[in-house]
Amino acid sequence: MDSANILSAHEIGDGLPILIIHGWQMDARVEEVDFEPIFSKLPGLRRIYVDLPGMGATPANNIKNLDDIYDRLVQFIDSRLGTSRFLLVGSSCGAYLARAIARKYTEQVDGLLLRVPVIEPDNSMRDLDAFTPLVTDKEIMSSMPDQYRALLENVLIQTPAYIQAMKAKYEGVWLPAVTASDTKVLDPIRADPQRYQLSFSLDDGAKFLAPTLVLCGRQDDNVGYRDSLRLLELYPRSTYIVLDRGIHGLPIDETGVFEALVRDWIFRVNEWRGVEK
Repeated sequence: MDSANILSAHEIGDGLPILIIHGWQMDARVEEVDFEPIFSKLPGLRRIYVDLPGMGATPANNIKNLDDIYDRLVQFIDSRLGTSRFLLVGSSCGAYLARAIARKYTEQVDGLLLRVPVIEPDNSMRDLDAFTPLVTDKEIMSSMPDQYRALLENVLIQTPAYIQAMKAKYEGVWLPAVTASDTKVLDPIRADPQRYQLSFSLDDGAKFLAPTLVLCGRQDDNVGYRDSLRLLELYPRSTYIVLDRGIHGLPIDETGVFEALVRDWIFRVNEWRGVEK
């Protein structure tokens, strides 16, 4: 196998593998920041944080569309995991890819977690609500430094604590990931609805039976939540959550509910696998 096609990955821990797939123009570090505080406290989990082509430490290597990225994931899984059983976590576009991986490896995947999943790759087809702040504070917003004004002009919860948590994520992981991404290769893919989607359907009625968690943000103005309602029928063992105060970058300042839901998913996975805890 051409080593240039293998994804860069960072592994933590031993035990049941969990393949964790980040979103568009993000990287493994973005996922680590949110999931490691949870997974590090749960025994027996081998976390595999990958960087998709053109993102993080993985070179683009002439990818042309989302099918190419999916193919690289398949190569990585076949090389790194073989016939092992594993879990899947995906965020945003990574959740879209994770659904495809779960279909291909149905007999190996014992659990699926979809965070703010892309359901409609074509932006024009997404069922979205207009952005409206839930908590407003004009004084806080007007005093914001210029470098944050464009980024945070649409702040859902305009309180010092929320804004500080959002800025910390932006500075710590979001901005570095976007800056490091290969925009010359990625931007044309993202701009073309035919290239920013898989060539096969994920909504043909085939059911995935292992424990699943679908986490959506009620105020997510990127992918919304209504499009993902269709997943309830495709994933009979799914917990489907739409979080109030939830944006596409959830969680921001409130991580307790997020952790409880992820822990519950792992509990259900262990039960499914016949593992006593």
